[in-house]
Amino acid sequence: MKLVRFLMKCANETVTIELKNGTIVHGTITSVTPQMNTALRAVKMTTKNKANPSAPGDTISLDTINIRGSTIRYYILPDSLPLDTLLIDDQPKPKNKARKEGDRAVV
Repeated sequence: MKLVRFLMKCANETVTIELKNGTIVHGTITSVTPQMNTALRAVKMTTKNKANPSAPGDTISLDTINIRGSTIRYYILPDSLPLDTLLIDDQPKPKNKARKEGDRAVV
């Protein structure tokens, strides 16, 4: 199963996302697109303190936020997430008719 398909199943889960610029975003997933663009609600965003990297930055509360997938470094999932049920691939694999027809020998 692809990571994006797994994240699409995590709707209404509260996660923490670290962005490539060091910003930490904590909120509840509303949707994830195939490009891994993520929409969150009830968000707390902590920016990176550029003057003193060891000190925490400013914290901002937002109702919603959309994060571009290419800016995400990683997701931090809650420990209570039922991974065994979410990782089951419930979509049947499509049958490839062209390959089956090509396997037949023509005499």
